[in-house]
Amino acid sequence: MKSKPMLVLGLMSGTSADSIDVALARVSGQPPRLDAKLLAHTSFKFPPAVQKEILRIAEGTQVIAGELSQLNSRLGKLFAEAALAACRRFRVSPRRVSLIGSHGQTVFHQGRPVPFLGRPIASTLQIGEPALIAARTGITTIGDFRPADIALGGQGAPLVPYADYLLYRHKKLDRVSLNLGGIANITVIPASARPEQILAFDTGPGNMLIDALVAHFTHGRQHFDENARLATRGRSLPGLVDELMRDPYLRLAPPKSTGREYYGRAYVEKVLALGRRHRAKPNDLIRAATIFTALSVVDALHRFVLPKTKIHQLIVSGGGAKNPLLLAQLSAALIGISARHSLVLSGSEGPLVYPERIRRGATRHFPISVIPSSDLGIPVDAKEAFAFALLAYETFHQRPANLPSATGARGSAILGKISYAPPR
Repeated sequence: MKSKPMLVLGLMSGTSADSIDVALARVSGQPPRLDAKLLAHTSFKFPPAVQKEILRIAEGTQVIAGELSQLNSRLGKLFAEAALAACRRFRVSPRRVSLIGSHGQTVFHQGRPVPFLGRPIASTLQIGEPALIAARTGITTIGDFRPADIALGGQGAPLVPYADYLLYRHKKLDRVSLNLGGIANITVIPASARPEQILAFDTGPGNMLIDALVAHFTHGRQHFDENARLATRGRSLPGLVDELMRDPYLRLAPPKSTGREYYGRAYVEKVLALGRRHRAKPNDLIRAATIFTALSVVDALHRFVLPKTKIHQLIVSGGGAKNPLLLAQLSAALIGISARHSLVLSGSEGPLVYPERIRRGATRHFPISVIPSSDLGIPVDAKEAFAFALLAYETFHQRPANLPSATGARGSAILGKISYAPPR
């Protein structure tokens, strides 16, 4: 029987820690006949001081327990304010909203076990206290989604593939959903796939490296390369890009996940040093990082996906979907896989030859169309917040929503922790 529709808010703050995305969804039913519709979405910028503190902690700076506790509560209040402000903007009374799903703000993620105090330990930490969100909004809130998957031996990421599967599964088309947030991640959805056939993992940096370089070179006056204006003024430096493509993370087999712990400040310092060796000017290095981001995605597709399945459509979402150079390089790289074992990226500043070790395996032409998620009804800025609305809905109904084939977990997990709203 079809359940009564619920209005659910999804709250998302990504690794860039620049804003809180809010999505309003109407959800009913249950898989495989889950009926979910995105009704509205919006976003709210973090106060600069809060963003600075998030990034300071997420970069691994030493922090005392009190500071982390205070930030957890401060973010809980900010998420609550964002939810209420979104309701006003959407002209929906909070009393009509049944549920909030809050991803929280990731400040640490170690998906693979590493030695710690005598035992191998994996862990993840998302802050933004759900109890405060529930109390201030009067709406039952589900947060802290990732630990349940880690408890079953998974990496706790990626979790959005569950929504990708529900949204994009097609009877005839083999699809890949690519999210270009701070980190880039893909969900591979073969035609008529069953949940256990889904492959998903983080491919490498998304906007994180580009944004960090822009902030560095502009001394904090800019935080992203709007319309790729800086990158398109830079020279193409294939040798520099080829060195970036030697990143060991790219060779790790999935399941795998990453974040600011790997692609944060220390990694940016290495890239800056590499730029100095290649005598790269600021715009040259920003361009190289943009091309590297595109190539790391294509490398993941070529290395881990195309040997197993065809791809008809690459569905792109996230902030990176607004970067024209990033999308152009991505499209050119996918088109360039040819029978002549060559792949050329052509941009406004001239061609760039694809790294040799990847070209060697390119033996067939795959006509892959690159389309924004908005073409399929989900605005590029809204998908992840929408996904956590769906995950919260499933948790509320006591249904698992991880995909073990994506996270590496031993089995299915009911995700998240519920903070009930105070009695009315």
